[in-house]
Amino acid sequence: MKRQTLLYVTVFVTAAILTAGVAALLVNINTRKAEAAQFPLKVVEIADGEVDPEVWGLNFPQQYDSFKKTEEVLGETPYGGSANYSKLERYPAMIRLWAGYAFSKDHNEERGHFYAQVDQENTGRVKLVSQPGACINCHSAETPQLIEELGWETFNATPYNDLVDNLYTGSSCSDCHDPDTMELVITRPAFANAMADRGIDLENATRQEMRSYVCAQCHVEYYFAGENKVLTLPWSNGLDFDSIEQYYEDIDFKDWTHAETGAPMIKVQHPEFELWSSGLHARSGVSCADCHMPYVQEGSQKVSDHWVRSPLFNINQACQTCHNIPEEDLVERIAIIQDTTANLLRQSEEALVAAIDAIAAAREAGATDEQLDEALQLHRAASMRWDFISSENSTGFHSPQESARILAESMDMARQAELAAWQALNTNSN
Repeated sequence: MKRQTLLYVTVFVTAAILTAGVAALLVNINTRKAEAAQFPLKVVEIADGEVDPEVWGLNFPQQYDSFKKTEEVLGETPYGGSANYSKLERYPAMIRLWAGYAFSKDHNEERGHFYAQVDQENTGRVKLVSQPGACINCHSAETPQLIEELGWETFNATPYNDLVDNLYTGSSCSDCHDPDTMELVITRPAFANAMADRGIDLENATRQEMRSYVCAQCHVEYYFAGENKVLTLPWSNGLDFDSIEQYYEDIDFKDWTHAETGAPMIKVQHPEFELWSSGLHARSGVSCADCHMPYVQEGSQKVSDHWVRSPLFNINQACQTCHNIPEEDLVERIAIIQDTTANLLRQSEEALVAAIDAIAAAREAGATDEQLDEALQLHRAASMRWDFISSENSTGFHSPQESARILAESMDMARQAELAAWQALNTNSN
């Protein structure tokens, strides 16, 4: 009897505790829902096309406060950061690898999003060479208004320096958000066109997908198509390197002719989205924002940290939310990937310089374009592979094995180009 009584008491107490716990949880949920119902507190009506983030900040103060921090220069990481140092001085081989192209005159590490337009306007690539208005696409929040005013093709074709005087400085909330709901939106036609070309309906994109897609409006490889220099993403065949290379081969495209070798060259831009798409994080459903704009708790609200920066400056929130291991172990793992990739990049540069030397020597000995055709095509292919990883801003981290594969091919092709050039030289020396 005593045992039965004890059992009843135990069951009663357990049930009471569980009931109290559930009740407390429901109260907490309802309280947070009540708080959330007041968010955002609409202080002002934000007009369509409003580019000033300070105005947006009246309604979305948490996001604005963190976005303002993109003005801070955090300094360098081992292979990046936000310090505006010259990459040409740090990696002088780039001067010869891009000989005859504007990047051989000026190429700096980018600063934060706040400086997107300032740094673009002041780069020697704009001052030394006339650039199309298409360059504004990723550097000014006023791009949608300019496109509406001028039309898509005219916007692209108009010289950059004819449009730059009255541009807003850098990125803004309007680049990625609807002013009424803060819903993520696509505002750049080139990305929308490329996704439609791939058969992807952005209307059906999930929020998690959009947390990468809004970044992919700019952090991608692109080229200027036709006389109007229309900004175009080369994705018809797919996002991987081989598909992009085939795309350029199919349309017989070149960005410039190499000043030393005469090879028809491709200048890769910043294919973060493409390389990330082949990596483990993408396959696991991790978005760009999860690492570069991780969620933080602001009162009852979970909001994205808009201080867009390298995860190395924010290991705890950017990495340890998923990876429950010590920070020093995560930093070491990142260093292994990036040090390995950087070493492969330097080896690729050495091989490419040797190929350039051999082709130049063969030309001096009288070799013709026909005799050098194989060497020139290999030079183009090897350089594009090096550039794909060099100009991608993760130093291999977004997809380590793919980065190593591409750089291995770069070295192999560069050495083949060198050999083909020496064979052409020997033919003309005999």
